Amino acid sequence: MTASLPATARLQIRWMIRRDMAEVIDIEAENFEFPWSEDEFIRCLRQRNCIGMVADLDDQVVGFMIYELHKTRLHILNFGVAKKWHRHGLGSRMVQKLAAKLSTQRRTRITLEVRETNLAAQCFFRNQGFRAVNVLRDFYEDTTEDAYLMQYRYRGSELEVATSEETQRLAG
Repeated sequence: MTASLPATARLQIRWMIRRDMAEVIDIEAENFEFPWSEDEFIRCLRQRNCIGMVADLDDQVVGFMIYELHKTRLHILNFGVAKKWHRHGLGSRMVQKLAAKLSTQRRTRITLEVRETNLAAQCFFRNQGFRAVNVLRDFYEDTTEDAYLMQYRYRGSELEVATSEETQRLAG
């Protein structure tokens, strides 16, 4: 069951800035057995195609997402919500914000890998509309654990789909 945020809470999903790093590192450490180091975050975020976003609740970072931009997809590299705020809809809001960047013209899907033992993440992303599309054997450097490649596909409205089919018919 998902609890709701307090009525007076101000949630903003925004670009990650340098001063968010300490809170992001804390969220990472409390959520993962093999957390990223600050150097790993910085190295990733210095890449041109890598973007960091945070969920800011009343001026406190309570969640984060690191993703890469690719030609036809967005790829989530790291994602976490402070345990105190699990099941309050923050993760769903972050996924919705990312999914809003998809379109039929450019990036049509979101992908990510989830550890085979991370059932909570598998269930969360499945509830967001992601599906496991492949098993990646011995995927992680820190263990021999497999990963599931999960994918979310853009689904435009029925009107957009009809318009696209109509355009194809007229053009072809």
